[in-house]
Amino acid sequence: MTRIAILEAGFPPRNLQSRFGTYSEMFESLLGSDSFGPVYDVTRGHFPAHAQDQDAYLITGSSAGVYDDLPWIAPLKAFLTDAKGKAKLIGICFGHQIMAETFGGHVVKSDKGWGIGLHHYRLSGAAGWMSGLKKVAIPVCHQDQVVVQPPATRLLGGNAFCPLGILAYEDQPAFSVQFHPEFDPAFASALIDLVEDEVAPAKAAEARASLEEPNDRHRVADWIRDFVAAD
Repeated sequence: MTRIAILEAGFPPRNLQSRFGTYSEMFESLLGSDSFGPVYDVTRGHFPAHAQDQDAYLITGSSAGVYDDLPWIAPLKAFLTDAKGKAKLIGICFGHQIMAETFGGHVVKSDKGWGIGLHHYRLSGAAGWMSGLKKVAIPVCHQDQVVVQPPATRLLGGNAFCPLGILAYEDQPAFSVQFHPEFDPAFASALIDLVEDEVAPAKAAEARASLEEPNDRHRVADWIRDFVAAD
């Protein structure tokens, strides 16, 4: 079985880690330990010695922006550039954004503000590793968005708030999503508590209520496993 190495680009707020774990631990819970490979803390400059050392890499979310002047951002872009065609790439939220920036797109802090709660994404395309769904509902928590689609990508899904929400790369085995399949509803609700002062109370309440609806986290987990397993 092909295992997925994690490029950990950030960590949950410290006061939530004892309850919910780190992002890599959330992915291990979502995908299962059989699918789980090594974890590299790229914020500390930890990378595989060679891109081909692992068959697949998943880039996690982060509180950082791809445009931030942080010492690990440029090395991460360089690693992704080197990994192109040598390993499968999967980007989640910040991972979606850093892949877009690396491969010719553009990311900004959106003037739409925070996307929080359970968001519905229309699926406008399909790939062999995707199930035959017309939409998915997944927790989100982001301000930044991809606003220029990278070349050699195909738009697979989005919504009015985040039009470029799911991208598949046509010149390499790679795809990325803006949402967070690893976030269980309790964790997503706890994040809303932390940003509530930055959004209208009614928006925060609506976002919390949305998390009580059914979600498609495990269907997206199947996408990830099937994408990694595909030839």
